[in-house]
Amino acid sequence: MTGFDLNEAHRALQQQGDGIGPLERWNPDFCGDIDMRIGRDGTWYYMGTPIGRAPMVRLFSRVLWQEEGRYFLKTPVEKVGIQVDDLPFQFVTLEQLQTETGPELHFTSKTGDKIVAGPAHPLRVLPRPDSDEPAPELEVRFGMWGRVGRNLFYQLVEMAAAEPAADGGEELVVYSCGERFPLGRL
Repeated sequence: MTGFDLNEAHRALQQQGDGIGPLERWNPDFCGDIDMRIGRDGTWYYMGTPIGRAPMVRLFSRVLWQEEGRYFLKTPVEKVGIQVDDLPFQFVTLEQLQTETGPELHFTSKTGDKIVAGPAHPLRVLPRPDSDEPAPELEVRFGMWGRVGRNLFYQLVEMAAAEPAADGGEELVVYSCGERFPLGRL
């Protein structure tokens, strides 16, 4: 098993105002996989044990990278593979704000990411692969998505309005930052 240099990750992120490094510009060598996994509920595990220190999980989430369907922790000098059971981010709170330009949907992830649904962070609802149940998700960064939990999805449905669907019928929709996001057909 390969280690991961926490000091290097911390150093690389200290220089960033938002705490997220320019991962798209870092091209380190692949150093192998480590026994780290993000569970379906957003819990991070190392060697099968949940990582209980929130600042450490936040640090790992800031150097998370996806490439060709695989997930990595990446610094300027190394890249290690990790496992992700579903999506790497789990959203735990939702707040709808009314602004001068219209409604905004503000989400907060389990790792402290604050994301506003809109053109840069689309919200989509796909069917779960194992059922017809909706599986809502929100784009976070670098092409990675986060799961919008069932309780937040119910909040979205309560906020939604019925509107005509492009192909006929009606669908529930919400708006954020001027963007229209369908939640499902009626």
